[in-house]
Amino acid sequence: MKPDRSTARDRLLDAALIQIRGRGFTDTSVDDLCAAAGVTKGAFFHHFRSKDALGVAAADRFAQLADSVFSGGPFRSAPDPVDRLLGYVDFRKAMMQGELPGFTCLVGTMAQEIYATHPDVRDACARTIDAHVETLLPDIEMALASRRIEVPGGARGLALYMQAVIQGAFVLAKANNDAQVAASCLDHLRDHLARLFGVEETAQ
Repeated sequence: MKPDRSTARDRLLDAALIQIRGRGFTDTSVDDLCAAAGVTKGAFFHHFRSKDALGVAAADRFAQLADSVFSGGPFRSAPDPVDRLLGYVDFRKAMMQGELPGFTCLVGTMAQEIYATHPDVRDACARTIDAHVETLLPDIEMALASRRIEVPGGARGLALYMQAVIQGAFVLAKANNDAQVAASCLDHLRDHLARLFGVEETAQ
């Protein structure tokens, strides 16, 4: 068995991704994180000056992981930008499997909960979401241009709308304790995009 070479900081951040998505930022204590990570409280404060600092770092870690997942997504290889957008939605839907904390969004969870009370964490969540929006813009811009379509707010407006549907789908899935509710929302998002861009085959 190979020794665990991850640092205490890595283990705390990994624990944060799981604990916060399952319990929320406020209800996840430093003691909870230390216990889940198998480190001491001294180790926690060696790496993070406060729980808020960990929240900011967790948002950054989540952004890095998300970028690695989506940059290698199968939809990236589609030649048509419209197909890439539809494939992105299909990919997001395919990820909605298993327990809710396993696929819901860490930064969306934190932003909803602490937007008025933890500004540093809120701003980190906003940066993470906006960075993901930016990754969608090239394909949306090409899709709109190739079909000669104009939408409210342009490419960025459509990208934000897509994220609003996805984040809202997570909220509804949690409210109903049912991942299928979220998947159904993405079916409607895909149908909207297909109709917008004149794609005849919309059924999934």
